[in-house]
Amino acid sequence: MANPRTSFSPSEDDDEKTNLVRFSASSSSIAKDKRGWLLNPTSLALDSAISGGAADCASVHLGEIRSGGVRGNHRHHTCNETFVIWGAKTVFRVENDAVKKGYAEVIIGADEVSVAVSPIGTAHALVNVDPVQTTYSMGCQDNIINYNGTTTDFNVWKDLSVSIVIVSWLL
Repeated sequence: MANPRTSFSPSEDDDEKTNLVRFSASSSSIAKDKRGWLLNPTSLALDSAISGGAADCASVHLGEIRSGGVRGNHRHHTCNETFVIWGAKTVFRVENDAVKKGYAEVIIGADEVSVAVSPIGTAHALVNVDPVQTTYSMGCQDNIINYNGTTTDFNVWKDLSVSIVIVSWLL
């Protein structure tokens, strides 16, 4: 019998557990034309019925994650966060007490644009598992974060590296 992880296809149940909605390049939910695509992350998250994200953007950050890189792996105690993730095969992990291992994770395809939310007090992380392409992300928080304070817990998960994440998906 084939291992289901080696022929991964996203399930709506996994997406729901990670507070994530994915859109193909041809989705009608994203404004697009010959120049590319454009979206409003907070509106798209709210319209997609995923809850717990930022209702407005008091703080916005853009970033890239090169092949093999990890971003996030932290928990904010004073804000909700909404993400847009695209560009490369990427694992998105979010704390979820309803899941036996305490978190849920999905793989976002390189050809997908995903919107995900991390409610206040919920850890989240992104891992670029693509051998070549770069992951791009935009985070929108509903409060300004002081990263030198005690309102964010860092290095929540000790098992986040590309090799460990890939092996866990193959088991």
